[in-house]
Amino acid sequence: MSTAKLPCNVDVVALGELLIDFTENGVSEQGNPLLEANPGGAPCNVLSMLTRFGKTVGFIGKVGNDGFGKMLKGAIAEQGILTEGLCFDNDVHTTLALVLKLENGDRDFAFYRKPGADMNLRPEEVDTDLIRSARLFHFGSLSLTDEPVRSATKKALETAEDAGLMISFDPNLREPLWETMDQAKEQIDFGMKHAHVLKISDNEITWFTGKEDYEDGIRYLQETYPNLKLICLSMGPDGSRACFGDLRVDVPAFLQEKTIETTGAGDTFCACMLNTVLDKGLDDLSEDDLREMLTTANAAASLVTTKKGALRVMPQLDEVKAFIAERTQG
Repeated sequence: MSTAKLPCNVDVVALGELLIDFTENGVSEQGNPLLEANPGGAPCNVLSMLTRFGKTVGFIGKVGNDGFGKMLKGAIAEQGILTEGLCFDNDVHTTLALVLKLENGDRDFAFYRKPGADMNLRPEEVDTDLIRSARLFHFGSLSLTDEPVRSATKKALETAEDAGLMISFDPNLREPLWETMDQAKEQIDFGMKHAHVLKISDNEITWFTGKEDYEDGIRYLQETYPNLKLICLSMGPDGSRACFGDLRVDVPAFLQEKTIETTGAGDTFCACMLNTVLDKGLDDLSEDDLREMLTTANAAASLVTTKKGALRVMPQLDEVKAFIAERTQG
């Protein structure tokens, strides 16, 4: 594929799932939950938030050649995400996810993906020119669950490494999508080995490392994967932690009563982390850099939990700054 019509420099290219999240939005007259079709998928959620920072971003993935697939292409284009790397599948429908809210505020996912179009991205469909035009390549584990998208991901990753890009990985563990948890661990290990930047959640780090103490888990990751220069741990209501070499910075969460659901919070956080990496690099991050990064990430993630959906409702920077100022004054 040609990059003749692309910007000379793209900040971030992400590969992975683009899907419809059916999220609860009220109750019918019969008492049944009403589900709203929200554009979703972690990689494009990340890219959408990065556009709020003025970054140029592109997506590589596959949707069905159906109504939902066309809706998704329009939705990401509307957010300023380049669509040259998006492919359409004539045989398999767009992937769907039902997201139901649990009593504790967390989410229960049910995926319609056996198969889903995102799984059918083939290596020869990967827009390698788009990747070569970028500064950073981002991916998650959902594109490693099945073939042929697993091979497509590995081709994209090889292209990114050959071009000298920074590489970011988010395990984004969704247990129902894996045949076994041993397979999940094997593929997430693969992602860890190739990344320079890691965003990981509290439940993921304890599962993957077998360490109950987060600091022990981080130490395990740093020793096992010396390529990981920056590790960011999201801990829900307990805030977040950034680890860069020997530096450790913790920032509390911005808790609020307006939270509706947590869909997209981790992706919003991840985007803020990547924005700092793009602006400051990975060679000499300071304690102040890490604290500012986490503060922005925690605030943006908190704001997105007050809205339904994620990709189309990422907060604007002035909204994030005002929220931080309001919460930290005095």
